[in-house]
Amino acid sequence: MKPVRTIKFVARQTGLTVHTIRVWEKRYGAVRPVRASNNRRLYTEEDVERLRLLREATMSGHAIGQIARTSLGQLQNLVRDAGAPRPSTRAKRVAHINQVADVFLEAAINVLTDFDTRRFLKLLDQAAVELGSPAVLQNFIAPLAERVGELWRGGELTVAHEHFATNHITEFLRTFARPYSESDTSPHFVLATPSGQLHELGATIAAAAARTHGWRTTYLGASLPIEEFAGAVHRLNPRAVGLSIVYPPDDRALRRDLLKLPELLPKNCPLLIGGRSAEAYLDVFRKIKALHVPTLLALFPILDRLQQKERPAPKKRTK
Repeated sequence: MKPVRTIKFVARQTGLTVHTIRVWEKRYGAVRPVRASNNRRLYTEEDVERLRLLREATMSGHAIGQIARTSLGQLQNLVRDAGAPRPSTRAKRVAHINQVADVFLEAAINVLTDFDTRRFLKLLDQAAVELGSPAVLQNFIAPLAERVGELWRGGELTVAHEHFATNHITEFLRTFARPYSESDTSPHFVLATPSGQLHELGATIAAAAARTHGWRTTYLGASLPIEEFAGAVHRLNPRAVGLSIVYPPDDRALRRDLLKLPELLPKNCPLLIGGRSAEAYLDVFRKIKALHVPTLLALFPILDRLQQKERPAPKKRTK
């Protein structure tokens, strides 16, 4: 069967977002599109049907990781046995948000390639108005940052494009998070990226998300030596600390630095680690008892638990 369908067509036909299709394709191998001469993904009609069935199966409670490579016939049986789910009001709202966010995402990528500052910032503002908080962060800003990273690593965007996007999104987030009041009694969240991690947009987005969730945040910057990070944490005495690991996924020096953290950080201070390449260091996280934050959406319940948990008094240092 010849692949002729674009990803936008597939999204319209299946009810999935463009971002979800890319994730299911890359992370789970659900479909294998080909690349056209202009480098766009092309899908077959069987791919479209497969993704449609996968969406219905996941709505019925099946985990995508367990069914992504199931045969088409088995998927049809799963969906038939479960019965066609009726979309709730909430599901319709979520679908609408996803569709609006995808439109903004594609438009932002197009504007980005032209280095059009005015139109790029205008798109960010429009997305904030139409999607609201926290949806603009979860459904638009975070996927946009991930998409820019993918295109940069694939050679479709330059370093200049990546810096352009990072600088303007950071500028937008400063204004976006400003209206959320904070006080000395708000729980404090300190973030940075460790040595060798120059991509700081993920940490900036996490900081803005935490502020919308009632936290006071301090971002210490990119590529911060682990000893400097720990020293600042001891001075600031936050409720929790976070690190963002985006690229590369195989940094041996970073592994060594992470293993030092239990001895350097305060004993009662939870360590949260996220970012695109964080999964490559899960074995280290287990050793140092760090909390892995796989998505921005996963950050909020973690912050809720930490905010509700009574904080033990810091131990006094002996002279």
